[in-house]
Amino acid sequence: MTHEIVMAGFGGQGVLLVGQLLAYAGMLEEKQVSWMPSYGPEMRGGTANCSVIISEEPIGAPIIAEPTAVVAMNLPSMDKFAPSIKTGGVLIINSSLISTEPNRKDLVIYKVPANEIANEIGNSKVANMVILGAVIAATDAVTVDGAIKAFQKKFASKPKMFTVNEQAIRRGMECVINAGK
Repeated sequence: MTHEIVMAGFGGQGVLLVGQLLAYAGMLEEKQVSWMPSYGPEMRGGTANCSVIISEEPIGAPIIAEPTAVVAMNLPSMDKFAPSIKTGGVLIINSSLISTEPNRKDLVIYKVPANEIANEIGNSKVANMVILGAVIAATDAVTVDGAIKAFQKKFASKPKMFTVNEQAIRRGMECVINAGK
């Protein structure tokens, strides 16, 4: 199966890192991957998104017209990308920042309170890892072990970060699983 995932939010939320880790995990699992970032010149506080394709088959182009899944970390991202999701696709919204209901009724929608979960864990910076866990559980694009291994390789020089980030990933997965995947 080919997973075409768009992750979007504002700069500083870590959406590009989530995309990198998904692509890296796919690579470690010997899948074909593509990661294409897009962000404004203002970075932190401006808009940021990335497209990730993970497939068992060769990928022809990194462009995604109709994603199979979208992650919206803020309302402008949901408004921009939710209309393009394939029918039956997945929409994961950060319900900590989005209270508006999506207009689509033909999607599987997961509301993940990423910021609240990150605060419960004790580190507000891991909201993006909560979302990574939600993406893993909602799409099965990569395994949790692959994502954790990708995180550990990317941040090998910062081993103190491993435990809290792994906890955040697993909490994000639980949120989707408990929602009745």
